[in-house]
Amino acid sequence: MEIIRTVDGLRKRVAEARANGKSVGLVPTMGALHAGHISLVDRARKENDLVVVSVFVNPTQFNNAEDLATYPRTEEADCAKLSQAGVDIAFIPSVEEVYPEPDTRVFDLGSVAEVMEGAMRPGHFNGVAQIVSKLFAIVEPDRAYFGEKDFQQIAVIRRMVELEGFKLQVVDCPICRESDGLAMSSRNTRLTPEQRQIAPAIHRAMHDSLEFARTHTLAETKAHVVNEINGHPQMEVEYYDIVDPLTMQSLENWNDAVNGSPVGCITVYCGKVRLIDNIKYNLQ
Repeated sequence: MEIIRTVDGLRKRVAEARANGKSVGLVPTMGALHAGHISLVDRARKENDLVVVSVFVNPTQFNNAEDLATYPRTEEADCAKLSQAGVDIAFIPSVEEVYPEPDTRVFDLGSVAEVMEGAMRPGHFNGVAQIVSKLFAIVEPDRAYFGEKDFQQIAVIRRMVELEGFKLQVVDCPICRESDGLAMSSRNTRLTPEQRQIAPAIHRAMHDSLEFARTHTLAETKAHVVNEINGHPQMEVEYYDIVDPLTMQSLENWNDAVNGSPVGCITVYCGKVRLIDNIKYNLQ
């Protein structure tokens, strides 16, 4: 595996692959890699000749300075995992390399970016659009891979691709979970042992609500999930919303989703660690 730290170096290497008729897959990450990330790499490996993984903690998508400072950074371990997974290029730039000058672009991301994470983390999705658009412009991949744990983010990236006219396929990949159901996340490493024992209650409450939803209204189901999770010590739901899977807009009734099955999206504070997850309500 090649480690490249400059934009020019990456452009040159990808251009060589293109000249040889190779297809290119990109997996954007912020490092602190786990099996969920590697599942994206495996998918990219199957579908492309050259696989590029970026490892970059992007400052413009953090609206909380403490969150940026405490985000785990594990470059050596990340490189070992990527090499073992058969990645061709790890792109690991500095902040100065990615942002030689401040990125002042503001994207018209529309209503998909205004709710849930967009409402709770002002500027977050604009920062995501900044870095992902930069990566797309540098690599010009045929396909880019994202995990469904960040369900709303995928909708935002699709909107950005449409706005910017990128010619690529956004591939969404299923959530990977620990054996106890907790969605794999780089933030899980910040949980205390006690919190790590409690955190699986997030998925358990949502999973149990699939059966509950069959005989209850959407509003009752939301309240049921929130009450279940808030009943655990050190856990507090920031929001739980059940939305249309394409527009991300709140639903009032189960049959209001016009673009597929409703999706429940949740954010929970477990101590000071902010965890997200989602689940599909296939009630038919």
